[in-house]
Amino acid sequence: MTRSAEDQQRAETTRRNWALSAPALLVLALGASGPLLIVLVYSFLRPGSYSGVEWQFTTEAWQGIFLTRDIFDGTLGWADAHLTIFWRSVKLSLTTTLLTFAFGFPTAWFIATRPAKARAFWLFLITIPFWTNLLIRTFAINEVIRNEGLMNTVLMKLGVIAEPIRIIYTDTAVLIGMTYVYLPLMVLPLFAAIDRFDMKLLEAGYDLYASRWQVLRRVVLPIVKPGIVAGSILVFVPSLGAYVTPRVLGGGKNMMIGNFIELQFGQGRNWPLGSALSMLLLLIVMVALLIYVRAATKGAPHGGH
Repeated sequence: MTRSAEDQQRAETTRRNWALSAPALLVLALGASGPLLIVLVYSFLRPGSYSGVEWQFTTEAWQGIFLTRDIFDGTLGWADAHLTIFWRSVKLSLTTTLLTFAFGFPTAWFIATRPAKARAFWLFLITIPFWTNLLIRTFAINEVIRNEGLMNTVLMKLGVIAEPIRIIYTDTAVLIGMTYVYLPLMVLPLFAAIDRFDMKLLEAGYDLYASRWQVLRRVVLPIVKPGIVAGSILVFVPSLGAYVTPRVLGGGKNMMIGNFIELQFGQGRNWPLGSALSMLLLLIVMVALLIYVRAATKGAPHGGH
C-alpha cells in the first residue's frame, strides 16, 4: 500500500471515530457549557422584583461587583464589602494551600519511604476522611475548636489556660477547617511524585557536600514539582469556592466568595449579581490554573529525569 493510500485510510478512520463519538461529545459539551452559558446570560440582565431576572440587557451586575451606588446622591464608590470578601477568599485559599503543603510534604515523604507493604496501610489512613461527608468533618472540627470544645477543655484541665481560646467564627477557624478538609488532596499527589523519586540522588548530593537544605531545594523539590503543582491545584480550586466550611466555622460573619454567591441567589434575590460573581470566580480559577501550569512547565526537566 502506498503512503498516499495509507494517509487516506488513516484520515477516513479518524473521521469515522469522530463521527461515532460526536453524540457523546455533544452531550458532554451541552452538559458542561449549557449551565455556564445560562449563568453568563443572567449576569447581563436586571434582577427581578422578587427574585429571578428581567430580560433587559445591562452591565449593572458586573459593575456592582466592584462599585456601589450611594442611595442618597447616586454617586459611585468602591464596594468595600465585596472587595473584602474577595481578598479574604484568595488569602485563605492561598494560606490553606501553603499549610497543606507544609503538613502534606513531610507526611507524603514519610509514607513514600516506608516499606512497600506498609505504604498501603498509611495511604488507607489518609483516605479515611473521605469516607464521611464534608459537613460531618466540618462539624467534627467545630467540636474540637469551639469555646467548650475538646481543645479548650483539655488545656483548661491541664492548667495551661485560664479561659477558653476564642477561635470559632474567625478566619483562623475557617483556615483550620479547610486545612484539615483538603490535606489529603495535597498528600496523595505528593506521594505519587515522591514514590517515583530515585533516592540515589540524595546520596549523590551528600557526596558532593551539599547540606540537607541544599539537597531539598536543588534536588528534591525540582523533581517532585509536578506533584506540588497538582496538589496545589486540587487544594486551591475547591478552597476558593468553599461554602460549607466557612458557613459552619465562620458563623456567617466571615464570608467567602461561595457564601456570598449563595446569599445573592437566596436572601439577596439578586440573581444577576450572583451570576456575575460566579463567572468572576470561574475566571479567577482559570487564571490560577494557568499560573500553576506555567509554573509547572517552566524549567521542567526533559527526558526521563
